[in-house]
Amino acid sequence: MSCEYELVAGLETHVELSTKTKIFCSCSTAFGGQPNSHCCPVCIGLPGTLPKLNRQVVRYAIRAGLALGCRISEISKMDRKNYVYPDLPKAYQISQFDKPLCRDGAVELSNGRTIRINRIHIEEDAGKLIHERGDTFVDYNRGGVPLIEIVTEPDFRSVSEVKEYVELLQLTMKYLGISDCRMEEGSLRCDVNLSVRPQGSETLGTRTEIKNMNSFTHIARAIEYEFSRQQELLAAGEPVIQETLRYDTTSGVTESMRSKEDAQDYRYFRDPDLVTIRVTPEEIEELRASLPELPAAKAIRFTAQYGLSGADSALLSRYPRCADYFEQAAAGLKKPRIAANFLLGQVFSRLGSEAAKEACVIPFDAAALHRLAALVEDGKINMGLAKSTLERMLDLGKGPEDLLSPADMEAVDDKKLEELCRAAIEADPRAAEGFLGGKEKALQALIGAVMRATRGRASAPAAEKQLRMLLKP
Repeated sequence: MSCEYELVAGLETHVELSTKTKIFCSCSTAFGGQPNSHCCPVCIGLPGTLPKLNRQVVRYAIRAGLALGCRISEISKMDRKNYVYPDLPKAYQISQFDKPLCRDGAVELSNGRTIRINRIHIEEDAGKLIHERGDTFVDYNRGGVPLIEIVTEPDFRSVSEVKEYVELLQLTMKYLGISDCRMEEGSLRCDVNLSVRPQGSETLGTRTEIKNMNSFTHIARAIEYEFSRQQELLAAGEPVIQETLRYDTTSGVTESMRSKEDAQDYRYFRDPDLVTIRVTPEEIEELRASLPELPAAKAIRFTAQYGLSGADSALLSRYPRCADYFEQAAAGLKKPRIAANFLLGQVFSRLGSEAAKEACVIPFDAAALHRLAALVEDGKINMGLAKSTLERMLDLGKGPEDLLSPADMEAVDDKKLEELCRAAIEADPRAAEGFLGGKEKALQALIGAVMRATRGRASAPAAEKQLRMLLKP
Protein backbone atom coordinates (compact mmCIF):
# COMPACT_ATOMS: atom_id res chain seq x y z
CA MET A 1 0.00 0.00 0.00
CA SER A 2 2.82 2.40 0.88
CA CYS A 3 4.18 2.16 -2.67
CA GLU A 4 0.88 3.46 -4.10
CA TYR A 5 0.57 6.65 -2.08
CA GLU A 6 2.89 9.47 -1.16
CA LEU A 7 2.93 11.28 2.18
CA VAL A 8 2.61 15.06 1.98
CA ALA A 9 3.06 17.02 5.22
CA GLY A 10 3.63 20.55 6.43
CA LEU A 11 4.45 21.70 9.96
CA GLU A 12 3.32 24.55 12.15
CA THR A 13 5.82 24.75 14.99
CA HIS A 14 5.09 26.89 18.04
CA VAL A 15 8.18 28.07 19.93
CA GLU A 16 7.80 29.79 23.29
CA LEU A 17 10.20 32.72 23.53
CA SER A 18 12.49 33.14 26.54
CA THR A 19 11.46 36.65 27.46
CA LYS A 20 11.14 37.43 31.16
CA THR A 21 7.65 38.86 30.74
CA LYS A 22 4.63 38.05 28.61
CA ILE A 23 3.96 39.45 25.17
CA PHE A 24 1.43 42.15 26.16
CA CYS A 25 1.92 42.63 29.92
CA SER A 26 4.55 42.42 32.66
CA CYS A 27 3.51 39.03 34.10
CA SER A 28 6.24 36.41 34.51
CA THR A 29 6.77 33.76 31.84
CA ALA A 30 8.46 31.36 34.32
CA PHE A 31 7.40 27.75 33.88
CA GLY A 32 5.39 26.24 36.72
CA GLY A 33 4.08 28.15 39.71
CA GLN A 34 0.70 27.84 41.34
CA PRO A 35 -2.16 27.77 38.81
CA ASN A 36 -3.32 31.25 37.74
CA SER A 37 -0.56 32.96 39.76
CA HIS A 38 1.21 34.52 36.74
CA CYS A 39 -1.83 36.45 35.55
CA CYS A 40 -3.15 40.02 35.45
CA PRO A 41 -6.21 41.81 34.00
CA VAL A 42 -4.41 42.22 30.63
CA CYS A 43 -3.50 38.59 29.99
CA ILE A 44 -6.88 37.26 31.13
CA GLY A 45 -8.66 39.83 28.99
CA LEU A 46 -10.70 41.83 31.50
CA PRO A 47 -12.76 44.64 29.94
CA GLY A 48 -11.02 48.01 29.67
CA THR A 49 -7.46 46.63 29.66
CA LEU A 50 -4.99 47.54 26.92
CA PRO A 51 -2.12 45.37 25.65
CA LYS A 52 1.35 46.75 24.97
CA LEU A 53 3.68 44.79 22.69
CA ASN A 54 6.94 43.51 24.21
CA ARG A 55 9.77 44.84 21.98
CA GLN A 56 12.02 41.88 22.80
CA VAL A 57 9.45 39.52 21.24
CA VAL A 58 9.86 41.31 17.91
CA ARG A 59 13.65 41.19 18.12
CA TYR A 60 13.67 37.48 18.96
CA ALA A 61 11.32 36.70 16.07
CA ILE A 62 13.53 38.63 13.65
CA ARG A 63 16.59 36.66 14.85
CA ALA A 64 14.71 33.41 14.16
CA GLY A 65 13.67 34.66 10.72
CA LEU A 66 17.21 35.69 9.76
CA ALA A 67 18.63 32.35 10.93
CA LEU A 68 16.11 30.52 8.73
CA GLY A 69 16.79 32.68 5.69
CA CYS A 70 13.56 34.66 5.82
CA ARG A 71 12.77 38.06 4.38
CA ILE A 72 11.93 40.47 7.24
CA SER A 73 8.89 42.71 6.79
CA GLU A 74 9.66 46.30 7.64
CA ILE A 75 5.94 46.85 8.32
CA SER A 76 3.67 44.28 9.96
CA LYS A 77 0.69 44.30 12.30
CA MET A 78 -1.19 42.32 14.93
CA ASP A 79 -4.60 40.75 14.29
CA ARG A 80 -7.36 39.12 16.28
CA LYS A 81 -8.03 35.45 15.58
CA ASN A 82 -11.53 34.79 16.88
CA TYR A 83 -12.58 31.47 18.35
CA VAL A 84 -14.26 30.30 21.54
CA TYR A 85 -12.46 27.79 23.72
CA PRO A 86 -12.05 27.65 27.52
CA ASP A 87 -8.27 28.21 27.41
CA LEU A 88 -8.76 31.59 25.67
CA PRO A 89 -10.42 34.04 28.10
CA LYS A 90 -10.84 36.87 25.57
CA ALA A 91 -12.49 34.56 22.98
CA TYR A 92 -9.81 35.72 20.55
CA GLN A 93 -6.07 35.26 20.21
CA ILE A 94 -3.80 38.13 19.22
CA SER A 95 -1.71 36.86 16.30
CA GLN A 96 -0.63 37.93 12.80
CA PHE A 97 -2.60 37.14 9.68
CA ASP A 98 -1.82 38.71 6.31
CA LYS A 99 1.25 40.72 7.29
CA PRO A 100 3.56 38.46 9.30
CA LEU A 101 6.95 39.60 10.51
CA CYS A 102 8.98 37.05 8.47
CA ARG A 103 8.39 35.37 5.10
CA ASP A 104 9.96 33.03 2.57
CA GLY A 105 12.74 31.16 4.37
CA ALA A 106 14.19 27.70 3.84
CA VAL A 107 15.90 24.81 5.63
CA GLU A 108 18.22 22.37 3.87
CA LEU A 109 18.00 18.71 4.94
CA SER A 110 20.87 16.22 4.89
CA ASN A 111 19.31 14.42 1.90
CA GLY A 112 19.59 17.59 -0.19
CA ARG A 113 15.91 18.46 -0.12
CA THR A 114 14.72 21.95 0.78
CA ILE A 115 11.88 22.64 3.22
CA ARG A 116 10.38 26.03 2.45
CA ILE A 117 9.36 28.31 5.32
CA ASN A 118 6.17 30.12 4.36
CA ARG A 119 6.15 32.51 7.31
CA ILE A 120 7.10 33.19 10.90
CA HIS A 121 4.67 35.25 12.93
CA ILE A 122 4.36 36.29 16.57
CA GLU A 123 1.36 35.59 18.76
CA GLU A 124 0.27 34.92 22.33
CA ASP A 125 -0.08 31.46 23.81
CA ALA A 126 -3.36 30.21 25.26
CA GLY A 127 -3.94 28.82 28.76
CA LYS A 128 -3.78 25.16 29.68
CA LEU A 129 -6.71 22.83 30.30
CA ILE A 130 -6.36 20.12 32.96
CA HIS A 131 -8.81 17.24 32.81
CA GLU A 132 -9.23 15.33 36.07
CA ARG A 133 -11.96 12.84 37.12
CA GLY A 134 -14.50 14.22 34.71
CA ASP A 135 -13.81 17.87 35.57
CA THR A 136 -11.90 20.43 33.54
CA PHE A 137 -9.73 23.09 35.16
CA VAL A 138 -8.05 26.05 33.46
CA ASP A 139 -4.61 27.42 34.30
CA TYR A 140 -4.01 30.78 32.60
CA ASN A 141 -0.34 31.05 33.61
CA ARG A 142 0.68 30.16 30.05
CA GLY A 143 -1.84 32.57 28.53
CA GLY A 144 -0.04 35.53 27.00
CA VAL A 145 3.38 33.85 26.91
CA PRO A 146 4.99 34.98 23.61
CA LEU A 147 5.24 32.53 20.74
CA ILE A 148 6.60 32.45 17.26
CA GLU A 149 4.81 30.14 14.86
CA ILE A 150 7.03 28.77 12.09
CA VAL A 151 4.90 27.56 9.17
CA THR A 152 6.34 25.41 6.38
CA GLU A 153 5.03 24.58 2.94
CA PRO A 154 3.80 20.96 2.48
CA ASP A 155 7.31 19.80 1.57
CA PHE A 156 7.86 16.80 3.86
CA ARG A 157 7.73 13.35 2.29
CA SER A 158 8.78 11.11 5.19
CA VAL A 159 8.84 10.83 8.97
CA SER A 160 12.64 11.03 8.95
CA GLU A 161 12.52 14.40 7.19
CA VAL A 162 10.08 15.75 9.79
CA LYS A 163 12.27 14.50 12.64
CA GLU A 164 15.44 16.03 11.17
CA TYR A 165 13.70 19.37 10.57
CA VAL A 166 12.28 19.60 14.11
CA GLU A 167 15.65 18.66 15.64
CA LEU A 168 17.40 21.30 13.53
CA LEU A 169 14.78 23.89 14.44
CA GLN A 170 15.13 23.08 18.14
CA LEU A 171 18.91 23.33 18.00
CA THR A 172 18.83 26.59 16.03
CA MET A 173 16.45 28.28 18.47
CA LYS A 174 18.67 27.24 21.38
CA TYR A 175 21.77 28.59 19.62
CA LEU A 176 20.00 31.90 19.05
CA GLY A 177 19.20 32.07 22.76
CA ILE A 178 15.55 32.86 22.09
CA SER A 179 13.98 29.68 23.55
CA ASP A 180 14.97 26.71 25.69
CA CYS A 181 12.79 24.54 23.40
CA ARG A 182 12.03 22.08 26.20
CA MET A 183 9.43 19.91 24.55
CA GLU A 184 8.49 18.25 27.83
CA GLU A 185 7.46 21.70 29.16
CA GLY A 186 5.62 22.64 25.96
CA SER A 187 8.22 25.22 24.88
CA LEU A 188 8.22 23.63 21.43
CA ARG A 189 5.06 22.07 20.03
CA CYS A 190 4.15 20.91 16.55
CA ASP A 191 0.94 20.75 14.56
CA VAL A 192 1.22 18.44 11.54
CA ASN A 193 -0.91 19.00 8.44
CA LEU A 194 -0.96 15.71 6.55
CA SER A 195 -2.47 14.39 3.35
CA VAL A 196 -1.74 11.57 0.92
CA ARG A 197 -1.82 11.40 -2.86
CA PRO A 198 -1.02 8.79 -5.52
CA GLN A 199 2.66 8.47 -6.31
CA GLY A 200 3.56 10.87 -9.12
CA SER A 201 0.50 13.09 -8.66
CA GLU A 202 0.94 16.85 -8.21
CA THR A 203 -2.56 17.37 -6.75
CA LEU A 204 -2.76 17.72 -2.98
CA GLY A 205 -5.16 15.46 -1.12
CA THR A 206 -7.58 16.42 1.67
CA ARG A 207 -5.54 17.27 4.74
CA THR A 208 -6.02 16.66 8.42
CA GLU A 209 -4.25 18.52 11.20
CA ILE A 210 -2.78 16.72 14.23
CA LYS A 211 -2.50 19.24 17.06
CA ASN A 212 -0.06 20.04 19.86
CA MET A 213 2.57 17.30 19.89
CA ASN A 214 5.62 17.90 22.07
CA SER A 215 7.64 14.71 21.66
CA PHE A 216 9.74 13.42 18.75
CA THR A 217 8.38 9.94 19.40
CA HIS A 218 4.75 11.04 19.39
CA ILE A 219 5.23 13.14 16.26
CA ALA A 220 6.70 10.16 14.40
CA ARG A 221 4.06 7.69 15.58
CA ALA A 222 1.19 10.07 14.88
CA ILE A 223 2.38 10.68 11.32
CA GLU A 224 2.87 6.98 10.69
CA TYR A 225 -0.60 6.16 12.01
CA GLU A 226 -2.38 8.96 10.15
CA PHE A 227 -0.55 8.17 6.90
CA SER A 228 -1.69 4.56 7.17
CA ARG A 229 -5.26 5.56 8.12
CA GLN A 230 -5.68 7.86 5.13
CA GLN A 231 -4.25 5.28 2.74
CA GLU A 232 -6.71 2.67 4.00
CA LEU A 233 -9.64 5.07 3.57
CA LEU A 234 -8.68 5.86 -0.03
CA ALA A 235 -8.01 2.21 -0.84
CA ALA A 236 -11.52 1.38 0.41
CA GLY A 237 -13.03 4.13 -1.76
CA GLU A 238 -13.89 6.35 1.23
CA PRO A 239 -13.09 10.06 1.44
CA VAL A 240 -10.67 11.66 3.88
CA ILE A 241 -12.52 14.27 5.96
CA GLN A 242 -10.81 17.59 6.64
CA GLU A 243 -10.66 17.80 10.42
CA THR A 244 -8.50 18.61 13.42
CA LEU A 245 -7.15 15.59 15.28
CA ARG A 246 -5.41 14.80 18.55
CA TYR A 247 -2.95 11.96 18.97
CA ASP A 248 -3.82 9.60 21.83
CA THR A 249 -0.47 8.46 23.21
CA THR A 250 -2.03 5.54 25.06
CA SER A 251 -3.90 3.93 22.17
CA GLY A 252 -1.51 5.17 19.47
CA VAL A 253 -4.32 6.48 17.24
CA THR A 254 -5.50 9.89 16.06
CA GLU A 255 -8.94 11.05 17.21
CA SER A 256 -11.21 13.76 15.87
CA MET A 257 -11.42 17.01 17.87
CA ARG A 258 -13.43 19.20 15.50
CA SER A 259 -13.88 20.00 11.83
CA LYS A 260 -10.80 21.71 10.37
CA GLU A 261 -11.15 25.47 10.23
CA ASP A 262 -10.06 27.64 7.33
CA ALA A 263 -8.82 31.21 7.70
CA GLN A 264 -12.25 32.72 7.10
CA ASP A 265 -13.67 30.78 10.04
CA TYR A 266 -11.51 32.79 12.42
CA ARG A 267 -12.84 36.18 11.21
CA TYR A 268 -9.41 37.81 11.39
CA PHE A 269 -9.32 41.57 11.73
CA ARG A 270 -6.66 44.03 12.80
CA ASP A 271 -6.32 44.47 16.55
CA PRO A 272 -7.41 48.06 17.21
CA ASP A 273 -5.43 48.34 20.46
CA LEU A 274 -1.96 47.67 19.02
CA VAL A 275 0.07 49.95 16.78
CA THR A 276 1.77 49.02 13.51
CA ILE A 277 5.13 47.24 13.91
CA ARG A 278 7.87 49.10 12.05
CA VAL A 279 11.37 47.69 11.74
CA THR A 280 14.11 49.74 10.10
CA PRO A 281 16.73 48.26 7.74
CA GLU A 282 19.38 49.35 10.27
CA GLU A 283 17.69 47.31 13.04
CA ILE A 284 17.52 44.28 10.77
CA GLU A 285 21.21 44.52 9.90
CA GLU A 286 22.11 45.02 13.57
CA LEU A 287 20.29 41.81 14.44
CA ARG A 288 21.83 39.97 11.48
CA ALA A 289 25.31 40.96 12.68
CA SER A 290 24.52 39.65 16.16
CA LEU A 291 23.65 36.12 14.99
CA PRO A 292 25.96 33.42 16.35
CA GLU A 293 27.62 30.78 14.21
CA LEU A 294 24.82 28.26 13.69
CA PRO A 295 25.24 24.54 14.43
CA ALA A 296 25.49 23.27 10.85
CA ALA A 297 28.18 25.82 9.98
CA LYS A 298 30.01 25.12 13.25
CA ALA A 299 30.06 21.37 12.57
CA ILE A 300 31.53 21.92 9.10
CA ARG A 301 34.21 24.22 10.56
CA PHE A 302 35.10 21.77 13.34
CA THR A 303 35.74 19.06 10.75
CA ALA A 304 37.85 21.37 8.58
CA GLN A 305 39.73 23.17 11.35
CA TYR A 306 40.26 20.44 13.92
CA GLY A 307 40.18 17.29 11.81
CA LEU A 308 37.21 15.78 13.69
CA SER A 309 34.88 13.25 12.11
CA GLY A 310 31.54 14.50 10.84
CA ALA A 311 29.75 12.62 13.62
CA ASP A 312 31.97 14.06 16.36
CA SER A 313 31.65 17.58 14.95
CA ALA A 314 27.86 17.30 14.81
CA LEU A 315 27.68 15.95 18.36
CA LEU A 316 29.85 18.72 19.80
CA SER A 317 27.89 21.34 17.87
CA ARG A 318 24.65 20.20 19.49
CA TYR A 319 25.69 21.86 22.75
CA PRO A 320 26.88 25.47 22.37
CA ARG A 321 28.60 25.65 25.77
CA CYS A 322 30.40 22.36 25.26
CA ALA A 323 31.44 23.48 21.77
CA ASP A 324 32.94 26.66 23.27
CA TYR A 325 34.67 24.62 26.00
CA PHE A 326 36.19 22.33 23.36
CA GLU A 327 37.54 25.24 21.32
CA GLN A 328 39.23 26.70 24.39
CA ALA A 329 40.73 23.29 25.27
CA ALA A 330 41.86 22.62 21.68
CA ALA A 331 43.50 26.02 21.12
CA GLY A 332 47.16 25.53 20.22
CA LEU A 333 47.09 21.71 20.23
CA LYS A 334 48.67 19.91 17.28
CA LYS A 335 46.21 17.04 17.83
CA PRO A 336 42.92 18.66 18.91
CA ARG A 337 41.16 15.32 18.49
CA ILE A 338 42.70 14.27 21.81
CA ALA A 339 40.71 17.00 23.60
CA ALA A 340 37.59 16.15 21.60
CA ASN A 341 37.88 12.46 22.53
CA PHE A 342 38.24 13.31 26.21
CA LEU A 343 35.18 15.55 26.08
CA LEU A 344 32.95 13.27 24.00
CA GLY A 345 34.01 10.18 25.95
CA GLN A 346 34.58 10.41 29.68
CA VAL A 347 33.27 13.94 30.23
CA PHE A 348 30.02 13.39 28.30
CA SER A 349 29.58 10.07 30.11
CA ARG A 350 29.72 11.93 33.42
CA LEU A 351 27.38 14.70 32.22
CA GLY A 352 24.82 12.08 31.19
CA SER A 353 21.55 13.87 30.42
CA GLU A 354 20.80 16.29 27.59
CA ALA A 355 20.17 19.05 30.13
CA ALA A 356 23.56 18.46 31.76
CA LYS A 357 25.33 18.58 28.40
CA GLU A 358 23.53 21.80 27.55
CA ALA A 359 24.60 23.33 30.87
CA CYS A 360 28.14 21.91 30.42
CA VAL A 361 29.14 22.32 34.08
CA ILE A 362 32.59 20.66 34.31
CA PRO A 363 34.54 20.79 37.62
CA PHE A 364 37.71 22.14 35.96
CA ASP A 365 38.26 24.77 33.29
CA ALA A 366 39.11 24.18 29.64
CA ALA A 367 42.73 25.11 30.25
CA ALA A 368 43.11 22.06 32.51
CA LEU A 369 41.79 19.76 29.78
CA HIS A 370 44.18 21.46 27.34
CA ARG A 371 47.13 20.73 29.64
CA LEU A 372 46.14 17.07 29.96
CA ALA A 373 45.81 16.70 26.18
CA ALA A 374 49.19 18.44 25.72
CA LEU A 375 50.87 15.89 28.02
CA VAL A 376 49.58 13.08 25.79
CA GLU A 377 50.48 14.99 22.63
CA ASP A 378 54.06 15.55 23.86
CA GLY A 379 54.46 11.88 24.81
CA LYS A 380 54.94 12.63 28.52
CA ILE A 381 52.07 10.33 29.53
CA ASN A 382 50.27 7.63 27.59
CA MET A 383 46.55 7.49 26.93
CA GLY A 384 45.86 4.96 29.68
CA LEU A 385 47.35 7.20 32.35
CA ALA A 386 45.64 10.24 30.82
CA LYS A 387 42.23 8.57 31.07
CA SER A 388 42.72 7.53 34.69
CA THR A 389 43.93 11.05 35.48
CA LEU A 390 40.86 12.55 33.78
CA GLU A 391 38.61 10.41 35.95
CA ARG A 392 40.32 11.80 39.06
CA MET A 393 40.06 15.34 37.66
CA LEU A 394 36.31 14.82 37.27
CA ASP A 395 36.06 13.47 40.81
CA LEU A 396 38.21 16.11 42.51
CA GLY A 397 37.96 19.15 40.25
CA LYS A 398 41.75 19.49 40.06
CA GLY A 399 44.16 20.00 37.17
CA PRO A 400 46.48 17.24 35.86
CA GLU A 401 49.58 18.78 37.50
CA ASP A 402 47.88 18.35 40.90
CA LEU A 403 47.38 14.62 40.32
CA LEU A 404 50.49 13.56 38.42
CA SER A 405 53.94 13.25 40.06
CA PRO A 406 57.23 13.89 38.24
CA ALA A 407 57.75 10.14 38.21
CA ASP A 408 54.43 9.70 36.36
CA MET A 409 55.83 11.74 33.50
CA GLU A 410 59.21 10.00 33.29
CA ALA A 411 59.61 7.79 30.26
CA VAL A 412 60.18 4.07 30.81
CA ASP A 413 63.38 3.22 28.91
CA ASP A 414 64.09 -0.16 27.30
CA LYS A 415 66.34 -1.37 30.13
CA LYS A 416 63.77 -0.52 32.80
CA LEU A 417 60.98 -2.11 30.74
CA GLU A 418 62.96 -5.36 30.46
CA GLU A 419 63.50 -5.41 34.25
CA LEU A 420 59.78 -4.86 34.86
CA CYS A 421 58.80 -7.61 32.40
CA ARG A 422 61.18 -10.10 34.08
CA ALA A 423 59.72 -9.15 37.46
CA ALA A 424 56.17 -9.72 36.16
CA ILE A 425 57.10 -13.20 34.88
CA GLU A 426 58.75 -14.14 38.17
CA ALA A 427 55.75 -12.86 40.15
CA ASP A 428 53.19 -14.81 38.08
CA PRO A 429 54.74 -18.04 36.77
CA ARG A 430 51.30 -19.58 36.16
CA ALA A 431 50.49 -16.86 33.61
CA ALA A 432 53.86 -17.41 31.95
CA GLU A 433 53.28 -21.17 31.80
CA GLY A 434 49.78 -20.63 30.43
CA PHE A 435 51.10 -18.46 27.62
CA LEU A 436 53.80 -21.00 26.78
CA GLY A 437 51.03 -23.61 26.72
CA GLY A 438 49.20 -21.71 23.98
CA LYS A 439 46.88 -19.49 26.01
CA GLU A 440 47.26 -16.05 24.43
CA LYS A 441 45.01 -14.43 27.05
CA ALA A 442 47.51 -15.35 29.77
CA LEU A 443 49.88 -12.74 28.32
CA GLN A 444 47.40 -9.98 29.16
CA ALA A 445 47.82 -10.64 32.87
CA LEU A 446 51.56 -10.04 32.54
CA ILE A 447 51.08 -6.89 30.47
CA GLY A 448 48.63 -5.63 33.11
CA ALA A 449 51.20 -6.21 35.85
CA VAL A 450 53.78 -4.13 33.94
CA MET A 451 51.28 -1.32 33.37
CA ARG A 452 50.32 -1.29 37.05
CA ALA A 453 53.95 -1.17 38.10
CA THR A 454 54.51 1.90 35.93
CA ARG A 455 51.09 3.49 36.68
CA GLY A 456 50.39 3.34 32.99
CA ARG A 457 53.59 5.07 31.90
CA ALA A 458 54.90 2.10 29.93
CA SER A 459 53.79 1.45 26.37
CA ALA A 460 51.51 -1.59 26.36
CA PRO A 461 52.59 -2.65 22.83
CA ALA A 462 56.27 -2.32 23.87
CA ALA A 463 55.62 -4.36 27.03
CA GLU A 464 53.90 -7.07 24.99
CA LYS A 465 56.82 -7.23 22.55
CA GLN A 466 59.35 -7.50 25.40
CA LEU A 467 57.35 -10.22 27.17
CA ARG A 468 57.07 -12.29 24.01
CA MET A 469 60.83 -12.07 23.55
CA LEU A 470 61.52 -13.13 27.14
CA LEU A 471 59.01 -16.02 26.95
CA LYS A 472 60.17 -17.22 23.56
CA PRO A 473 60.98 -20.98 23.84
